[in-house]
Amino acid sequence: MMAIIIGEQIKKLRKEQNKSQDWLAEQLFFSRQAISKWESGDFVPDVETCERLSKIFNVSLDYLISGIETSGPKIDPQEFIYDPNKNKYIRKREEMNGWQFFAMYWWLLFPIGGFIDFVLNIR
Repeated sequence: MMAIIIGEQIKKLRKEQNKSQDWLAEQLFFSRQAISKWESGDFVPDVETCERLSKIFNVSLDYLISGIETSGPKIDPQEFIYDPNKNKYIRKREEMNGWQFFAMYWWLLFPIGGFIDFVLNIR
């Protein structure tokens, strides 16, 4: 069942872009016969090849495999980074210049100044 869906998707996406099996075979470094077997559902491409296919056709891997576009949130790689320790995406911190740092932490001058005054006036 899954082989048929993937095969149909490959064929549909290839035809939408007006590309031949030979062209796709050259892009993936496979034979035209392999592409034909995928499209007919006789064989299924491996995971790495599916990933390359999704990039060639500019579709998500979910869409290539299932034919259904997921409507989940898209992760912007400019804004988020994956943390493998927490197993989730976290928002990137913006780099601060000196003025931004001072604007956020100006209030620290008072306790630091008070501490320095205390240490100097101990005698």
